Amino acid sequence: MTVDTGLWIGGLVAEIALILVLSRIRVYRTLPAFFVFVCWSFFADAVVFALQSWYPSIFSQYSHIYFRVYEIQMVIDSAVIFAVLVELTWSVLRPVRNSLPKRSWIGIAALIAVAGLLLWPLAGLTIPPYLTQEGRNFFRLQQTFAILRVVVFLAMAGLSQLLSIGWRNRELQVATGLGFYSIVSLAITVVHTHQNVGPQYHWIDQVGVLSYLGTLSFWVLASATKEAERQKFSPQMENFLLLVGGTAKSSRVALNDFVVTKTRNKDDR
Repeated sequence: MTVDTGLWIGGLVAEIALILVLSRIRVYRTLPAFFVFVCWSFFADAVVFALQSWYPSIFSQYSHIYFRVYEIQMVIDSAVIFAVLVELTWSVLRPVRNSLPKRSWIGIAALIAVAGLLLWPLAGLTIPPYLTQEGRNFFRLQQTFAILRVVVFLAMAGLSQLLSIGWRNRELQVATGLGFYSIVSLAITVVHTHQNVGPQYHWIDQVGVLSYLGTLSFWVLASATKEAERQKFSPQMENFLLLVGGTAKSSRVALNDFVVTKTRNKDDR
């Protein structure tokens, strides 16, 4: 058994263990997008591993097939990760969600999407020169979501006291795992852009796989422990969030009234 095969099998076993633990504590009720992300990661890894084990000639002789499989996987990964980031942010606001507009999560999704657009140029700074234009676009997409995961983790960790969350809260545990793996992935990308292709090139990739195994192990251990009960926000933080939510709601109501009034004026004519 090669090192790569051992790492791949280790990752599959860790993903199965995580799915079982998450199912036992019913995370699919509180963080459904994260549960789907873990299940999808296992499915995608299992399919690629099976194809490489049973039909190795497909990827060696038909590299375009491998690229298409990777392309589809990355697009789905990006969509699921986006849903996870929105879910984490919305879940953090759980103590005041009943007081916020019902569709506030749409505003959160819009903010994360805007952040992604702002990070898009930054993600292009480490694109390897040998990639095709299509490959460059997908590489930039992957890097953009990696940076987004790091930003969300740093924001949640930095504002943990204001948000009344700690390391025993599920949201920060998930964000920590995503942030750690993403930081390692970004570091590996930077190293790759400054080294020649050779044996050492692949060793760095194996470090990335080990970091993913570490993330899965952390999630398994964290999920096996009882989650801390969410505390209420500080009065200052609660008032601020309610003010932001109320302002957004007032603006929407005012806009609707303006449209209705303008429509009525046209009808009167």
